Amino acid sequence: MPPLIDPRRGDIEDDASSTKVWSLASLAGWVLVEISLPKLLLSWLLLVGLPCLLLGVAPLAATAWLSTVSRTALDAFSGVAPFVALAAALIVAGVGGRPAFRLAERSFWSLNALAVQPSFVLCREAMRHFVGRRLSLWLRRDGARVGQVTAIAAAVLMSCLAGAAAWLAWPHSRWIGSWSDLASPLTLLGASFANSVVLFGAYVACGSLAWGGADAAMGQPVTLDAYDPEPGCKVWRVAHLSDLHAVGERFGFRIESGRSGPQGNARLTATFEALARADAAEPLDLVLVTGDMTDAGRSSEWAEFLEALETLDPALRERMLFLPGNHDVNVVDRSNPARLDLPFSPGKRLRELRALGLLADLQAERVVVAGPKATFDATLAEWLAPHAQALASFVRTGRGKRGRDVSTLWDEAFPMVRLPATPDGLGVILLNSNADTHFSFTNALGMLPAEQERRTTAVIRAHPEASWLVALHHHLVEYPRPTRSLSERIGTALINGSWFLRQLKPAARRVVVMHGHRHVDWTGRCGELRIVSAPSPVMGRPHFWIQRFGASGGRLTLLKPQRVDIAEPPRMAAPGVGAAGESVT
Repeated sequence: MPPLIDPRRGDIEDDASSTKVWSLASLAGWVLVEISLPKLLLSWLLLVGLPCLLLGVAPLAATAWLSTVSRTALDAFSGVAPFVALAAALIVAGVGGRPAFRLAERSFWSLNALAVQPSFVLCREAMRHFVGRRLSLWLRRDGARVGQVTAIAAAVLMSCLAGAAAWLAWPHSRWIGSWSDLASPLTLLGASFANSVVLFGAYVACGSLAWGGADAAMGQPVTLDAYDPEPGCKVWRVAHLSDLHAVGERFGFRIESGRSGPQGNARLTATFEALARADAAEPLDLVLVTGDMTDAGRSSEWAEFLEALETLDPALRERMLFLPGNHDVNVVDRSNPARLDLPFSPGKRLRELRALGLLADLQAERVVVAGPKATFDATLAEWLAPHAQALASFVRTGRGKRGRDVSTLWDEAFPMVRLPATPDGLGVILLNSNADTHFSFTNALGMLPAEQERRTTAVIRAHPEASWLVALHHHLVEYPRPTRSLSERIGTALINGSWFLRQLKPAARRVVVMHGHRHVDWTGRCGELRIVSAPSPVMGRPHFWIQRFGASGGRLTLLKPQRVDIAEPPRMAAPGVGAAGESVT
């Protein structure tokens, strides 16, 4: 008799966070019911409320200080005391002015990243999803032209809404303050928030028009119609793997697919076996793994991934490069999408530093850390060495006396760069495109920091003859194909992907962007910039691609790739039970 309940086949608990089983609306409803309201309120105050307050109070504090200085300066000639007061005010400005300005600046860009840019992307993608498809059918025009129209329409809509918000908040704003305002904190609070609304309303009203115009003017994504001809020179073979999603249990399922997807790590093992066979048949120059090595970034999952990696030949492992995906660092709780981390809790930093330490173990001597001016003073191993003790202590305990030593390590570690072997060789830039989210429900969002972009473009400019693979986890632009739901467009987006694409445009001839994330097998271009999206050999159809590159006339050529099919492992079954549940003798 077959068992009534077989835990090795999973149950409804394994589907708790699955987007393949539940709709986005269902998961959102679950989040609203289960979320901790005190933690949500505190997170909102720290991430949104406090930056709004600091930004809004900045002009009031600045004008109050200027008023004090001007009065003191006029009285300075009437005695020693006013002169001393003026000197003290100037000293305070010299010591605290720069930190205060940086605090206001950080508040502005924090709100820009948390609210402004996501709102613009939501509006743009919603317009493209609901209006763009209908316009394409009605006008019988190609999707690229409709994408340009909807980008401008979304920009105009956002500009009008932001302008209206600024206009409504203007009567409640105040721009000249005095120290007596501290006696009425509620009035000061209201004026500060009104100031923030006016500032951001004006910024978005103007900025959205610029963003929309830039999106419309840039090359729209199109599927690549032909590969470059075979060159008569060196060809680089790069195996592109992504979204391997190692789980920590033999019978474990993935967050995204639940019981409808693969179980255990048999597909991961089969992928590495196929990789080894492909390398044995014709040696690979590189193996690029663009994120989501694990399913939730837990220690047990990293252990399983490393165990699978150990089966490969050491010479092949020496040619592998890795970068983090959202599942490696941003999943707070794999079984509860309603759980969130407080901004000051150690959970997120622990996942980041765990990933950083493991990336260092995997590729520390093969990559260098790019400095602000494209300086390459140290390999990743050398760069991390002064912080090794603090990092290990934090990973073990979640705290440490030298916590400041590790607080910025994650952000400063990227981009990691594999330098070209020759001046005209092929280099690789590894980016961290994961948004700074604290919520399981929004773990898939991406955001590329401006500092990473500056360092990336500096690296490319510093090597004018080299060709570059720019690797990240998230997709830069939405694929030029219909989507089934809006959640596919906005729930996994790289918020500032269009902006980053525009920054790469001057070097587009020498650059190919490679990413994963959506498990979509696609090769296309935006203008001259070529983009390669990798499928997931674990979560999707069992195959991956060996991309082939050449160099001709100062241009990185994208050649016809080689497909590597993976033998589908048998679906895991309980001992003594067949695939359909019948007894096996």
